[in-house]
This record gives sequence, structure tokens and C-alpha cells, in this order.
Amino acid sequence: MSEQKNGRLYGVGLGPGDPALMTVRAVQVIAQADVVAYHSARHGRSIARSIAAEHLRPDHIEEALVYPVTTETTDHPGGYRGALDDFYAEAAARLAVHLDAGRTVAVLAEGDPMFYGSYMHMHKRLADRYPTEVIPGVTSVSAAAARLGTPLVEGEEVLTILPGTLPEEELTARLAATDTAVVMKLGRTFPAVRRAFEASGRLPEARYVERATMAGERTGELAGIDPGSVPYFAVAVLPSRIDAPRPEAEGTADGGEVAVVGTGPAGPLWLTPETRGVLAAADDVVGYTTYLERVPVRPGQSRHGSDNKVESERAEFALDLARRGRRVAVVSGGDPGVFAMATAVLEVAAQDRYADVPVRVLPGVTAANAAAARAGAPLGHDYATISLSDRLKPWEVIAERLRAAASADLVLALYNPGSRSRTWQVGKARDLLLEHRSPDTPVVLGRDVGGPAENVRTVRLADLDPAEVDMRTILIVGSSQTRWVRRGDGEQIVWTPRRYPEG
Repeated sequence: MSEQKNGRLYGVGLGPGDPALMTVRAVQVIAQADVVAYHSARHGRSIARSIAAEHLRPDHIEEALVYPVTTETTDHPGGYRGALDDFYAEAAARLAVHLDAGRTVAVLAEGDPMFYGSYMHMHKRLADRYPTEVIPGVTSVSAAAARLGTPLVEGEEVLTILPGTLPEEELTARLAATDTAVVMKLGRTFPAVRRAFEASGRLPEARYVERATMAGERTGELAGIDPGSVPYFAVAVLPSRIDAPRPEAEGTADGGEVAVVGTGPAGPLWLTPETRGVLAAADDVVGYTTYLERVPVRPGQSRHGSDNKVESERAEFALDLARRGRRVAVVSGGDPGVFAMATAVLEVAAQDRYADVPVRVLPGVTAANAAAARAGAPLGHDYATISLSDRLKPWEVIAERLRAAASADLVLALYNPGSRSRTWQVGKARDLLLEHRSPDTPVVLGRDVGGPAENVRTVRLADLDPAEVDMRTILIVGSSQTRWVRRGDGEQIVWTPRRYPEG
């Protein structure tokens, strides 16, 4: 007598709802299956079964996998998650009985089996024990884009898929940062999802699709949807921005504005989600060429690079663009409000002729924070930030401020320490600080933090060599309390205790 062979497990994607969108392979698998399994709520109606109904035979063994709980509460000792884990284990055990008997089992799944589907819970429990094949299906994301008749994602754009069950602040951040998006699982989450679209500034672009390809399908502008009418099988869509009509911005009649954004000390890893979103939505990007190169090139977006020494002219140019209805992002390294472009833009914006142009400043990671994080926590207590550049203020003012901060025993973050035309300031600052600090005071030299030539190291104040400092370097000079140690792995760390000694 031959040994009984195990059956085969199939995860069958049925597409978004219209039976005509099932794949040929999905129909073939259902036709040859001995057992057809499908999930449903306790009311017993299964969307998956209804999609595949015309392909079911009277001799099919049907396994209805009925959820013990969906959105309601449960008295299960493990809560909602515990109740579902027990259900998935029991359902997998029921299917395993058929597989052990040599039967072929087709588990039906709306959309694609591996895309937010219930089938994957069976797959994780059974696929390592039985021969398994997954039949992909058309997702609701693709169906929604098709029904809207609008490109979803194009060229170098990034598509983000989000569950509406995420916390509202997380949704807001991700919507602000991405090019295009689809938010799934609406229903009761819709009010929070809508608020997230509004808070991220993306509500005017957002579209709504309900029951795509099914009876009762509805599409429209997300902003106009009644929250009480939204079912679970609905999605919110941010379509492609490429060649799309630009929604009007709030603030001026023609929709123009200037946003001054900080790009951090280096590349994209240092951008905030808010900054990513503003850069993606801008009609024009204006800035010093070096910082402009950090911003991805986007179709339809104009870029205006200039020299680093024409800040007022750059600000005026950006504000004039905004007066003509353009959304303008002025890029700045680090944080735009720390020795950077925000001041220049606001000074020009204070003129009467620009009074009606909205201007906002978006923060970025500044060089001091970036270098400090690489070194440890040298800014853990009170500190002062001083620029050593005497291009816009006399050296006598700089020296006076260095003495005041040093005598107050503050940690010092020294910006713009040197350049090709300024080679003596670092030595002067070192000598001045040595009048107030021990020669052993740690000094962090952070060069090109976050960039390809990053070099962060710590030296004694007495050993600080001006020749090793350039415009891409920031200096952090410790206080009398700053500690500098080498750990067991050889790594040097620097920190300033938060507690200051009394007396």
C-alpha cells in the first residue's frame, strides 16, 4: 500500500472585486481544488466567496473561516490579538486535516494574498509543512488608480502604502514626506486619516475610492466625503504630481508662498518628513548650489542655484516668484535659522511690497547637533553658539562674546571657524579660550558630518591645530565639566554632565 501524499496549499488572489479581474491561473486553481476556504465575519457573508462564486462546484468542500471578532471588543484573556491568534491557529489546523488527507486546498483572498490579506496567516502556519503556491491578484491599490483614471506613480516618484490604523501623527508625517500614497483600511479610521491629510497639507490633492470595481463603487475628492458614509473597503489616494493640476495653497489668492527649509548637514537621511514634502511640492527650488544639489531633481520643477554670498538677492528672487503664484522652497544647509538663509529671507520679507507673501521656516538638523551626536553628548548642559566669521561682524565683537561665554563656563559650538581667506581666527579663539579653560579641555572637530568625507575626532584644546580646520568643520569646545573617555571597544566618547557642581 503506497504512502499517502500530502495535499497542496494554494493562496488564491481574486483581485479587487469584479470577477472578470480574476487571473486565468486563479480560475484554474479553484477548478482543480478539492477544498475551497474563505474568511468571513460572523454574519457569514464572504466577499472572497462571492467573487469566485461562479467557479465553485457542488462537490467542492467549503471551509468557512469565520472570524470570532472584527471591530468589536472581546473578553478573550489575550485581548483582540489573542483572540485572532487562537482563531488563525484553529483555522490552520482545520486546513491541515485536509492537506494531511492529500486534498488540494485553495484559500481565497480578495486582492493579492500577500497584500494586507488574511491568507498570509495561513501561509505562515502551513507553508513550511506542505507544498504551497501563491497566485497573485490585482490589488485594490491598482484598481483604485485605474478607476480614478489618474497616474498613481511615475518616473522617480515614491509610492507609500499606509494602513489607516496608524497613529494620526505618524500618518501625517508619512503623507508629508512622500510623493504619492494610498491609505488603506478606512471605515472608522476615516476622520483621523482626513485630519492627517489636512495637517500634512495634502488634502487638496487627495482622492477617494470606495469598493473599486464592485457594486456600489464611488469615487470623489477626499475633502468632500461624509465620514459617516465610509466603509472599510475604501482607500484614500494621493496620485502622481507629475503633470497634475496644482491645487491652490492657502494664504494668498494666487497660491504663492516661500518655505525656507533646512536640509541638515548632509544628504537625504537628515531631512525631516515635513521638509521632504515641501521640497516635493515646490514649483521652484532656490538656493546655494552646493545645498541645491542635495535636493532630488523632479519633473516640472525649476531650480535656481547661486553663489553663497548673494543671500539678499536670493531671498528677493524667491519672494518675487511667490508673488507670481509660485510655491518656492529656499534651501539652506543645517537649520535655516542658525547662521543661514531664514534671516535673509525674513529681512527682505519685512518690506511692505512682500507683506502679503506667506513665509514659513522649517527646521533642520544643525551642524552642532550632528557633530555632538557623533561624538556623544558634549551639548548635554548649557552651551553657546558663536560664529567665528568676521565677514558680517567685527572680530572684536566675536572675541568679547568668546570671553563672556568662556568665563561663564559654557560649552561652545563654534560655527564658520575658517576658510581659505580666514586662517587666523581659530588660533586666536584657541588662545583666548586657554585663558579660561584647562589645556586638557576636549574639543570635538566635526568635518562633513553625514557626508562622504565625514571625520569626527576629539583633541585637547592646547593641541587644536588651525591648519586642520576649514569651512566644513564645526568645533565644540567643552566646559570645565565635559568628560572625555575611551571605552573598552576603543571608541572615544565626549559628554557634558547635566548636573553642575554646587558652589
